[in-house]
Amino acid sequence: MSLSAQKSRLVAITKELSLKWDQTKDYWQDAKSLEFEKKYMEELLASVDKAVSVIEQLDRLVTKVRKDCE
Repeated sequence: MSLSAQKSRLVAITKELSLKWDQTKDYWQDAKSLEFEKKYMEELLASVDKAVSVIEQLDRLVTKVRKDCE
């Protein structure tokens, strides 16, 4: 599977997780919920954003290497 496809998959499942978390917050509204969001969700989403950026850079690099080898 290509890097682009993997990036798309990562973005899609992260979006789904984020939507599920938003739904969960409708029912779980206490200090532990806020702690969980700060400790896990925010860091996870930021890490995914960074990973997507790196995947895009790698994809451009692989594309360039392929063109250079032709």
